[in-house]
Amino acid sequence: MRGRLHSTSVRLAAVVGLSFLLGFALLGGLVYFAVSSLLYADAREVIRADAGGLIDLYEDGGERALLAELHQRLAQPADPDALYALRRWPSGDVLAGNIASLPRPLHGRTDWQRLRQLPITGEGALDADAVADAGDDADADVPTLLLRQRVGPNLELITGLRLRSESGFLALGIRTIWMALLLAAVLGMLLGGLIARWVSHRLRLIEDTVARVGEGDIERRVSSDGSGDAFDLLAQRFNRMLDRIQALLSGVREATDHIAHDLRTPLTRLRTRLEMLRADSPASATALEPAIAEVDQLLQSSQALLRLARVEAQPPASDDPVRDLAPLVRDALELYEPIAAERGIRLGAQLSPAQVPGDADQLFQLLINLLDNAVKYSPAGHEVVVSLLMEGGGARLEVADQGSGIPPQDRERVFDRFHRLEKHRGSPGTGLGLSLVRAIVLRHRGQIRLDDNHPGLKVVVWLPQVKG
Repeated sequence: MRGRLHSTSVRLAAVVGLSFLLGFALLGGLVYFAVSSLLYADAREVIRADAGGLIDLYEDGGERALLAELHQRLAQPADPDALYALRRWPSGDVLAGNIASLPRPLHGRTDWQRLRQLPITGEGALDADAVADAGDDADADVPTLLLRQRVGPNLELITGLRLRSESGFLALGIRTIWMALLLAAVLGMLLGGLIARWVSHRLRLIEDTVARVGEGDIERRVSSDGSGDAFDLLAQRFNRMLDRIQALLSGVREATDHIAHDLRTPLTRLRTRLEMLRADSPASATALEPAIAEVDQLLQSSQALLRLARVEAQPPASDDPVRDLAPLVRDALELYEPIAAERGIRLGAQLSPAQVPGDADQLFQLLINLLDNAVKYSPAGHEVVVSLLMEGGGARLEVADQGSGIPPQDRERVFDRFHRLEKHRGSPGTGLGLSLVRAIVLRHRGQIRLDDNHPGLKVVVWLPQVKG
């Protein structure tokens, strides 16, 4: 779980989700700021127009006319959120109004104040008790915008609005933004997950191709969608690299195959002459035996190379008939049972019917090579077990011995041509057995791997049940 949390896909999903969330939060903040600024600007215009009308009335009729207008508005308010006060300046004595108190005195001739909490009361109730009572009212929490102006030499006119509707609208906007942020977080996570999944899918196509090529399927290529994006360009360049590698390998294989083919005839002639010398000179027969054995070894290598070349040159199995592997395994075990008994090795089998399409001769050659290696490198008194069953839409074949095994770092290299472990270089063999086994497995669109048998080696071959 910890590894998954630190994976690139999870981090990519987190980055995309957080970026989406932060972008939406920034957009919501900008919208809130713009709307609140517009609402307060409109409120300022309303207050400024209202105050301008009262000042015009004062200039026309004086203090008496202004007081009369304020008393009338307070007695019969056209807007319940309108606020008014007329005070002596600088003493602060209230002549009329519904504002209980102000937090600071007026400095200068004009001043705007925006208050979060402003106690308000009715006409004539401006004492301390009224202020305390008004502070308990729910309206005291409504934001208030006031315009304070000096009118004449000794009067201060205060006009304002309780921003009830503006505050409610902004509160609704904040709740909407929070809900939108929650939705954005969910959508961001989904979007990030989809992007990470898409990226992982594109990379997995390359990863699967790399794995199959690493297993020996050099014909495998990454599919290209022709979009021309970074992944498509990477797939094309990767395919070109595989084409180059395949061309180089093909050149090496062709050269090796030609050498093996060209050497087979002179080696055969050489062996024939050695046989004739041994027949003509019985005294030299013992001395000629090692030379004949070496020539036989070279001929076996040449024949194995040619057999490997023929298998690799064939297209993948698609038209081969479906056959049961179990009888082939029994025939191979029966063939090797005398050899194993001579070396003191027991052969065991756990076989189930396994129907797969394939070439019988090649599959039998695969079984023979695996049994030959298992019997050759198993110590006396131990057992070689062959198991066969259907698994995962195909046949799973296991050949397990109890020998010295193969170190993990050498398990891929032993499939190379002529590669032999240092400890086995003195034993008879061509170094082409596992190369031929892998070629046969790949031609049948299967997979092969080497595992520990604790102790010994376990060769696992999987062949698909479906053609092509």
